Formats: sequence, structure tokens, C-alpha cells
Amino acid sequence: SALLLFISIMTMFMSGVVAIFEYDLKKIIALSTLSQLGMMMFSISLGLYELAFFHLLTHALFKALLFLCAGVLIHGAGNTQDIRSFGGLSLNFPLVTVCMNLANLSLCGVPFLAGFYSKDLIVELACQYSWGIFILLMMFICLSLTVLYSVRLTYLSFVGPYGGGTSISVCESDYSLVGPVVILSFTSLVSGPILSWLNFPVPVLIFLPAFLKWGALFFVGVSLLVMLSLQGLTYSYKWGAVSKFSGLMWFLPW
Repeated sequence: SALLLFISIMTMFMSGVVAIFEYDLKKIIALSTLSQLGMMMFSISLGLYELAFFHLLTHALFKALLFLCAGVLIHGAGNTQDIRSFGGLSLNFPLVTVCMNLANLSLCGVPFLAGFYSKDLIVELACQYSWGIFILLMMFICLSLTVLYSVRLTYLSFVGPYGGGTSISVCESDYSLVGPVVILSFTSLVSGPILSWLNFPVPVLIFLPAFLKWGALFFVGVSLLVMLSLQGLTYSYKWGAVSKFSGLMWFLPW
């Protein structure tokens, strides 16, 4: 279990760091899936099998929503996947923007969305099992990385300046595209509490000191602020080697 614990933590860390330097919309979402799979394996390595399955279910719902929203954006932006050519898409895709941000916030573990119920439970029980300060710190850093790449994706796609991509069509009038997105948004709101009531008939009692209890929310909040303050900066030449190393998935394909 110690080996699985180490591998899962390193998977979460690697995919989080790589996603921050990635510009391909689908790759960022795929890397975030890899990160959450690391989270599930982390849960299994602690012996929390039911929690890992619970996280699998909630994550499946809001990740499906993320991929569908990405599909609508790629279709509407003239089949481009590069988020550098996006920017200001919230004006053209208001509904998809709301739904995608809902899924992103759920992924980050913002309270009372689906991802919060499973993710926060794994984090708090991991703190209770206390494998040592290194494991806990790495876990909180991986939580922060999730928020960092999610905020970066939202900023570059919806909020930031227009990147000069191809002409953008308004495809939100197509109900076959937008219908499933709206239905899945509803599940990413309510599936967390409903599945937790179905999965765990007995309430989970967690004893933690206050600083650990607030730790997850603190890290989410701080990394949100950090990424918002960094958005004005572009990655300078000093990051060249790092972004190349990360862009090539830490040379894993080789």
C-alpha cells in the first residue's frame, strides 16, 4: 500500500504540473482526469475503497460535463483546440461558460458541489490517518494544482483577451449540443449529496484539529487568488526549460 500511495501522489503531482503548462483544451481536461485517478488510487492505498468508488461516480458526472463543454467550444471556435486562440468566449457561449465553470468548481472541491463531497472526505480521512507530514503536504499541493489549472483554463478561454482565433459561430441555439450539457450540470450540482446518502447510510465521524479541517478550503482559496494574480503575466523565457519538460509529460513517452 505504501508503494501505491507514493505512485498515486506522484501521479497527481505530475499531471497537475503538466496541466499548468499545457495549451491543448482536451489535453488539460485529460490530465485533470489523470490527476483525479491518482486521487482515487490514493484513497485505495489508504484502504478507503468505498470512498474511491464514490469519487469515481461523482467525478464521472462532472468530467463528462467538462468534456462535452469542451466539445461545444471546439465546434463553435472553428475546430481549434488551442486555448491561446480563445478568449472572451463567455460573450458567445454564456450557457456553456456557466456549465463549464460549474464543472470546474466541482472539480476543485468548492463546497456543496458534487466534487466536494467525495474529495473533501478523502482529504479529511487521509489527514485523520496521518501518514506523515510529507504525504499530507503533497496531497494539499496536488489540491492546489487542480485549482491552478482550472482557473487558468477558465481565464484563457472565457475571461481573457481575445486570442485572434478563427471566426466563432454561435452554436448554443442547437439543442442537441446544449441539452446534454444542461442535464449534466444538474447532476454535477446534486449528485454529490444524493450519492453520499445512498453510499454511506451511517454518517462518517471525523476528528481533526481546526487547521487541518480548514486546510483543504484554505489551499483552494489561496491557489485561486495566486492564479488570478498571475494571469496578467505571460510565462517568460526563464520558464522555457520547465515548460518544455512539462509539455513533454516529464519525458514519459520516451
